[in-house]
Amino acid sequence: MESILTSIKLMLGITEECIDFDVPIIVHINKALMRLSQLGIGPAKPIRIVDDLNTWDELLLGAEDLEGAKEYIYLEVKKIFDPPTSSFVLESLKNESNKLEWCLNVQAETEEVLSDG
Repeated sequence: MESILTSIKLMLGITEECIDFDVPIIVHINKALMRLSQLGIGPAKPIRIVDDLNTWDELLLGAEDLEGAKEYIYLEVKKIFDPPTSSFVLESLKNESNKLEWCLNVQAETEEVLSDG
């Protein structure tokens, strides 16, 4: 099982062993998880991570078509925790995050329609 915290740390270029930044990263991950929950991604009761024991399976519930959620969380954390110095790069991150929000929302709605029918 793949840890949400560990994955995001590695994407940010932080080793798994380094725990110096875990608290702010966890706060930013939980904010992104809240947004995903509002988009209909994840379990009915939104998850909140507290350490490296929370896994992607808890969020994605085995859905392979929601892998974009991982990138979305990374982008949301990156924008706040380690923002780029270039305004052009920051704008690019924001645009990609917005696109992923839309795509994930559409995918979640499609899943609901398929499971209801």
